[in-house]
Amino acid sequence: MNEQALLHIPDSRYCFAVDTAHVVLRLRVMRGEDIRKLSVVYACKYEFADNRQTAVMERKYRDRLFDYYEASLTLNDVRLAYVFYIETPEESFYFSEDGIAREYRFELGYYNFFQLPYVHREDTIKTVEWMRDTVFYQIFVDRFRRGDMGKKDGYINLDWGEKPKPNSFAGGDLRGILEKLDYIQELGIGAIYLTPIFPSVSNHKYDIYEYHDVDSQFGEKETLKELVEEVHRRGMHLILDAVFNHCSSRLPQFQDVLEKGKASVYYDWFHVRGERPDPEIMNYECFGSCTYMPKLNTGNREVRNYLLETACYWIREFDIDGWRLDVSDEISHDFWRQFRAAVKEVKADCVVIGENWHDAYPFLQGDQYDSIMNYAFTKACLDYFAFGTFGSKELSDRLNELLMRNKSTVNNMMMNLLDSHDTHRFYSQVGGDKDKLLAAAALEICYPGTPCIYYGTEIGMEGGYDPDCRRTFDWDEDHWDKGFGKLFRRILALKKEKALGWGGVNISSCGELLCLERSYGEERIILLHNGGRTATNLREAEGSDFCILVSNLQDGEKLLPGGFVIIKREEI
Repeated sequence: MNEQALLHIPDSRYCFAVDTAHVVLRLRVMRGEDIRKLSVVYACKYEFADNRQTAVMERKYRDRLFDYYEASLTLNDVRLAYVFYIETPEESFYFSEDGIAREYRFELGYYNFFQLPYVHREDTIKTVEWMRDTVFYQIFVDRFRRGDMGKKDGYINLDWGEKPKPNSFAGGDLRGILEKLDYIQELGIGAIYLTPIFPSVSNHKYDIYEYHDVDSQFGEKETLKELVEEVHRRGMHLILDAVFNHCSSRLPQFQDVLEKGKASVYYDWFHVRGERPDPEIMNYECFGSCTYMPKLNTGNREVRNYLLETACYWIREFDIDGWRLDVSDEISHDFWRQFRAAVKEVKADCVVIGENWHDAYPFLQGDQYDSIMNYAFTKACLDYFAFGTFGSKELSDRLNELLMRNKSTVNNMMMNLLDSHDTHRFYSQVGGDKDKLLAAAALEICYPGTPCIYYGTEIGMEGGYDPDCRRTFDWDEDHWDKGFGKLFRRILALKKEKALGWGGVNISSCGELLCLERSYGEERIILLHNGGRTATNLREAEGSDFCILVSNLQDGEKLLPGGFVIIKREEI
């Protein structure tokens, strides 16, 4: 047994309470370790010596280096103590805080058993339930659709359909979104995520100079309220983009510091080195190297209160359903803890989604974000579908590894995406291959979490890096591939299946066939993707007792190279 590979950490992603009656335990072992049986021996920590129970653990996940065993325990007492018992062909032993041992003295277990001392309800991560069966639709507001034809439009310098430049304005607005809600809903969307809508001099609005108003290019507060009300009437949700890491240099408070220097009452709102901020020498902290985006000092109590009040204002007054947090990993954990407490008090089921491009486990303990934009999933899809870096085995390993970064309750709320306003269009990355885009969308729908579709993906919009990924939506339906669009909608519609919102997951590969299975009760939904160069016989892979929900590149019972199929079966 490779003891160095063994890993278990109490009160972590390897041991967490789903609620006060249910705890999930995970144990990591070396990949391919020959284990006949792996069990967890557990009890109330005060009864561990005399009144123990045993539960068998199953291997649920496998990545490049490790296997992960998991068990879900139903507790009669919230004071949990436990050790693991591992049986191999050669030997059997216990694994506790002291490591491995052939014998274990249960009467002295209080010295070295693993424990979850007391399961507090307030320490459990509460799932935002509406996220389970929802598909998000991200809209870059200036480029989606213009609805208000009577607004002042002297700022517009881009003809609809032309390729944008960094300073292009096309005229999209909230009224345009409102008028296309039928289209969005019929696409299978359950929630809309808007890039910033607050006053700013840019087209993207990530440099805000007024946090309590709507940019006049996009409409008025009344328009936003009408939009949210209509979204809710349809049973949908809407979240906004919070830019709290930095602001515009035109923010009145920063302008006051520019004028008065250290004499300004707002001097400590920012990170200034010297008497006053000087854009020429950039003696103040900014977003990236953008001197027009000074970084806010969220450690300052007045700044913190201002931003927390802002976040609560838009929830309280407009009933929005949550926030996406821009550049969230550059803001302190302390701030996000206070942010979460404040917004959840106003609206308990609002969602908090961070923009963290990397492993965000420290932010995802239930006291800060609910989830993040899952760019690690994006990269895995690019490596498999676009770059050819991964085969089916490597993709299976990576997808499992990503799930092991977080607790299952967090995985169920991760915002999984193929692209966004900050990346190349996925369709362009796969060379305009619609079959690859459809297969990637199928994976996105079946993988645990909440899928997010970037506006225009459903019609095969192209685009390189920013600003090319922010083209205007093509509303001329004569340009659309209707067959592709129909398949895309059928894929999105599957998110309403119980197994895809509530089910467990198993991801594996067989040769070049990727298999992702979700199970809920007696229902199983299985995604197969043929990443090889020869056809695969579906009956040989899955038997005969199933129905096909959606597929592409299927020839009779054969799944052609590059093809995918999503099937459903129910155990009898």
